[in-house]
Amino acid sequence: QVQVVESGGGLVQAGGSLRLSCAASGRTFSSYAMGWFRQAPGKEREFVAAISWSGGSTYYADSVKGRFSISRDNARNTVYLRMNSLKPEDTAVYYCAAARSSYSGSYPNEYDYWGQGTQVTVSS
Repeated sequence: QVQVVESGGGLVQAGGSLRLSCAASGRTFSSYAMGWFRQAPGKEREFVAAISWSGGSTYYADSVKGRFSISRDNARNTVYLRMNSLKPEDTAVYYCAAARSSYSGSYPNEYDYWGQGTQVTVSS
C-alpha cells in the first residue's frame, strides 16, 4: 500500500510560479512511476505530467509543455511539479498518483494510488 500526500498549492497571480510536492510512503516508491493530474470545477480530471521510476523519462500534456516540469527525489520519496508562467486556466485541484509500474502514461486507470489533491488558483 502506498499513500501519497500533495502540498504546495495556493493562490498566485497569472505569470507566477508554484512548486507542488508529493510525498509518498512505502519502501517501493522508487519502483513506481508517478503522475500529476488536475481537475477544474465542472470538468473531467486531466493528465498533466508523468515521470518514470528513475526520473529518466518524462511526459507532459500539450497544455503545460514548456511551462511545467516534473521531477523526483527517490531518496526523499518525493515527486515535484514546478509550474511556471501560470495562467488562469491552470486553476484546478492537482492530484498526485502512483502507478505500480516503471512507466506510466496519461490515463487515470494506469495509476493505483491517489492523493487527496491540493488547490491551485491563478488569478488574472
